[in-house]
Amino acid sequence: MKLVIQKVSSASVETEGKCIGKIGTGFLVLVGIGKNDTRETVDQYVKKMVNLRIFTDKEGKTNLSLADVGGEVLLVSQFTLYANCRKGNRPSFFDAGEPQTAEALYEYMIEKVKEKVPVVQTGEFGALMKVSLVNEGPFTIILDESTFG
Repeated sequence: MKLVIQKVSSASVETEGKCIGKIGTGFLVLVGIGKNDTRETVDQYVKKMVNLRIFTDKEGKTNLSLADVGGEVLLVSQFTLYANCRKGNRPSFFDAGEPQTAEALYEYMIEKVKEKVPVVQTGEFGALMKVSLVNEGPFTIILDESTFG
């Protein structure tokens, strides 16, 4: 699993010219599901993500979590996080999860995040989407097996 977590003051996603998800302060999370990921993988990553303390407190230290600031989450599936560009110029996506399994895990992730965060919006799995955001900081965290797990 690979998550690109961006601290935002706002973010939205649209497909076919229609806004399908929009949040205020919180996280825009690009979600890549790998071929070896399981529900247990999702559980671990969701726990880490929702508890990240990357919002600033009164002293200006990154010490507050989503819950502390009443943050929202926008989850957008993005298999291209598994792009392998080692050979040639055309990326390979060999390590990305098979679409049917990846979609089931993405839907499971949505359920798990909703258990912990009151406002959760999503993109559309497999759709061509346009994502807009105002990244605060900018502050971006990448969670994958090299940085977590």
